[in-house]
Amino acid sequence: MMHPAILQPDTESRSSHLLPGEPVRVAYFVSHPIQYQAPLLRSIAQQPDIHLTTFFSSDSSVRGYLDKGFGVRVQWDVPLLEGYKYEFLPRIRDTDNPTQFAKPINWGIFKRLRRGRFDAAWVFGYDRLLCFQVFFAAKALGIPVILQGESNLGSRKRPLLVRAAKRAMTPVMKSLVDCVVPIGKLNEAYWRFYLGDSFPMFRMPYSIDNEFFRQRALAAAPHREQLRRELGLEPGRPIVLYASKLQTRKRCIDLVEAFLRLSPAPGVDPNAHLLIVGDGEERANLEARVRDSGTTSIRFLGFRNQTELPAIYDLCDLFVLPSIHETWGLIVNELMSVGKPVIVTNRVGCQPDLVQDGLNGFVFAVGDIEKLSACLRRLIEDKALRESMGENGRRLIQRYTYDEDISGLRNALRSCVRRLAS
Repeated sequence: MMHPAILQPDTESRSSHLLPGEPVRVAYFVSHPIQYQAPLLRSIAQQPDIHLTTFFSSDSSVRGYLDKGFGVRVQWDVPLLEGYKYEFLPRIRDTDNPTQFAKPINWGIFKRLRRGRFDAAWVFGYDRLLCFQVFFAAKALGIPVILQGESNLGSRKRPLLVRAAKRAMTPVMKSLVDCVVPIGKLNEAYWRFYLGDSFPMFRMPYSIDNEFFRQRALAAAPHREQLRRELGLEPGRPIVLYASKLQTRKRCIDLVEAFLRLSPAPGVDPNAHLLIVGDGEERANLEARVRDSGTTSIRFLGFRNQTELPAIYDLCDLFVLPSIHETWGLIVNELMSVGKPVIVTNRVGCQPDLVQDGLNGFVFAVGDIEKLSACLRRLIEDKALRESMGENGRRLIQRYTYDEDISGLRNALRSCVRRLAS
């Protein structure tokens, strides 16, 4: 049952509904520049009723960093800092992983909040020292706090002591935070479990720049067969795509095993190709399994940057994310934006919001390789089903936009900013 206090992306007010009075001054605190967030921050910067300043704990993603998940050094090829106001907080103990609790250590937060005369502090996450520094500084200054995070109750099994500590922290969190902005249904359930049904919540659906991927995929379409030849893929064979980090929790091995079961006879390749985009700790094991199988239908493409991905999305026929736990999975948004059917596990965080089994893709239980193989077979053999599911997904994802995020942020601001409520 949906709680009426939560804003739904397809029914609530759009971003054209402005906040009353003078522009609201919002300070946003986040670990580092994030490729998915930069377009949203640019969109907010264009709103006449919200003056946003973003404060970053680290500049690791700008200078380039060793991504432990991918296992390679990453330098994003899309602009991370253009089009919005930002500042890097002073810091010590900086690191390639700015999401560790006390790395880096920042200071000057109280001074910046007071000097900027901010009406609200918007904080992403609560698992870092930075977040609690903001909470306490804002409390001292009488500035309301809007909290956003990705967690859900099923994303991973936490030790009993961790869960107990979280429950013990609930009264503290309620005293420091004025409202939360859930990214989806499972995240909403997480906040309700810890904060209660009556705690103010305003949905900010997890979104991407849909047009970026759609337009670039359309531009790549005329060169599709050239890319197919460059990758050594046989003409006419459907292409299954995996694109994510090659980590144990992502369970790419389950997809490989399910794909190999499509072989019509021992020693015969499946009538499809599997492209594995990404890198990480499991790559060597995956490559060894593919070598042992003798198949020639699986390609490892390594890490690909943001601007390279749309051409691969255009080339593929369907996408699979077989993770054991995934707080959301924005890659699913990306594939839906270019009209591809998706297959995900029941532990992928975006599934209840984005993937309707049998409508725009399939859902299978974690580790059920037989079910995954059956889903693959059905989509590989039925082009019309692939096309109809892809179109259904493309229409659905149009409701998950930055406009809806801004609408949710506005409603959160109306709820907690004193001068707007008076």
